[in-house]
Amino acid sequence: MAQHWADFQYEIYLGGMTGAIPRLPTDLTRLEELTERRLGPGPVGYVAGGAGDGSTARANRAALRRRRIVPRMLRDVHERDLSVEVLGRTLPAPLALAPVGVLSILHPDAEPAAARAAAAQGVPYILSSASSTPLEQVAEAMGDAERWFQLYWAKDREVTRSFLDRAKRAGFSVLVVTLDTPLLAWRPRDLDQAYLPFLHGVGTANYFTDPAFRAGLARPVHEDPDAAVLHFVGMFADPGKTWPDLAFLREQWDGPIVLKGVLHPDDARLAAEAGMDGVVVSNHGGRQVAGSVAAADALPRVAEAVGDRLTVLFDSGIRTGDDIVKALALGARAVLVGRPYAYGLALDGQAGVEHVVRCLLAELDLTLALSGHATPGSVSAADLVEDGA
Repeated sequence: MAQHWADFQYEIYLGGMTGAIPRLPTDLTRLEELTERRLGPGPVGYVAGGAGDGSTARANRAALRRRRIVPRMLRDVHERDLSVEVLGRTLPAPLALAPVGVLSILHPDAEPAAARAAAAQGVPYILSSASSTPLEQVAEAMGDAERWFQLYWAKDREVTRSFLDRAKRAGFSVLVVTLDTPLLAWRPRDLDQAYLPFLHGVGTANYFTDPAFRAGLARPVHEDPDAAVLHFVGMFADPGKTWPDLAFLREQWDGPIVLKGVLHPDDARLAAEAGMDGVVVSNHGGRQVAGSVAAADALPRVAEAVGDRLTVLFDSGIRTGDDIVKALALGARAVLVGRPYAYGLALDGQAGVEHVVRCLLAELDLTLALSGHATPGSVSAADLVEDGA
């Protein structure tokens, strides 16, 4: 019998018999406000903030809210199976933890805590290049659990090659290449606090431990940390990259490659032509292009363009189980969730991340069942209407 994620609610209710209530809210939209109260303005702004006046992040949420689920009755949903095939692997549910950098600004246990939480629940953890913990340590924390590596594509080809070699050796199975950050966007919440953790050597752990990176330094990192930071800043991103450059990554990585940040169907087609395996329809949670199209509005066109050729994943705006149902209906195979688990980590470490994952999947399970679906694959655009339509 398949696992019923919805049983988490009974676990909570039974705990109440002994007077125990959840340490964190089960309405995950409340976590941001709690985190704002707990942490300083720098770290909170870095995670919660967006590009420009925040309109893209708001549009992401509005695009999901605007779509409403139309439940169907008297369908057998007694036995449910949320598992999905994604990039040749079977996942217990259509969810992975999105790459979020510099988690040490939120909690001292940082990336290993989030990775252990993902492993405990069986969902993939996607480690950011910009993590505050070296990728080998994160891999060790996960055992043999499913882990993917997110690449910020450096100017220095040897550093990129070294990162991919290290990730392969450490058991990362899928490469997620972020395309939407060739430059850092105008982010007022960070600018108003003059807060950029990388300049303090936070979020640079993979670089500072990398032999190819260190070969480019005149002196060891510990002897001249400022020079190491400047070397990092000079190579972190490359606005000169173009589609033919993907051939280098394809040569270096023999597993699946997914391009993150695709919003236009023509870019998705180019990804397919370049031999990629998937795309993440994403606007970086509203952190990169102010005034960008909402990710959920871009999703159907991308799925229509390449859904039969590429695995289409989705992020940017997921906060609830019903958001996941809507993303699946709009053409995503699975979703990545970012800020909610970052807030869970900030508030309660590994346990906070596990709480977020279990709440999301319990609500997804219940929303699917109560809408007449026993599996994620049976949801389609026909199960949604748009407000005002």
